[in-house]
Amino acid sequence: MKFARFKKQTEETILQGIVTDNGILEIEGDIFSDWKHTEVVHDVEEIELLEPLTPRHVIGIGANYVGKTADLPSELPDIPVFFYKPVSSVIGSGEPIVIPSKVEEVKFESELAVVIGKRASNISEEEVTDYIFGYSVANDVTAPQFFHEAGHWMIGKSFDTFTPLGPYIETELDPDKIKVEAYLNGDKKQNSSTLLMIVSMRKMIAYLSEVMTLEPGDVILTGSPLGAEMMKDGDEIVCEIAEIGKLRNPVKQG
Repeated sequence: MKFARFKKQTEETILQGIVTDNGILEIEGDIFSDWKHTEVVHDVEEIELLEPLTPRHVIGIGANYVGKTADLPSELPDIPVFFYKPVSSVIGSGEPIVIPSKVEEVKFESELAVVIGKRASNISEEEVTDYIFGYSVANDVTAPQFFHEAGHWMIGKSFDTFTPLGPYIETELDPDKIKVEAYLNGDKKQNSSTLLMIVSMRKMIAYLSEVMTLEPGDVILTGSPLGAEMMKDGDEIVCEIAEIGKLRNPVKQG
């Protein structure tokens, strides 16, 4: 089931819905607890898709893919490299990624995004999927020149528009059987199975739940495959997971 967040092109009211063959069926209520169908179906040509949720928190992991199975390390890091991204950086599919002034290029990073569906504290790897509401596509946009020499990444990942998310939340997905892709101006740059993650999705969420209580609406970015490149004013980046959809964003100079 695919959940969408949207508004009519002529109105400002934000709506929620489920993607169907006939359009988007509007729903009411909290998608994490108590929602119900309405009888209103919206034509996809008459709506504007938004980011599929306003996250409570956005947490990313760094340097989490290898190029081939043989490169997977025999031992995992004791402390994975996690970082926060501000909710103010989140935009939806179709919205422009704005390169900050005095910066000429930023880097795209296509990723599988995990949406937490219920409170999780000190859970095991085996329990993780029970706490996941669904999955989306993310672009962890980065301005490397703002990385601190001591290794701090936050500023380089926190500018407004630096976390495109969408187009939907897919609740019926096997995260071990998908590929994360990215296209820059139509050229494929990233194409990797999630089995090439160094720290698996289940390990990273179980680890985080030992550090902090995860809540419904928290979004975990699971890392970006090899092949990410810089993008500049006038480019278009499409991040794709076939089972979820295409996250498409133009790039413009601020």
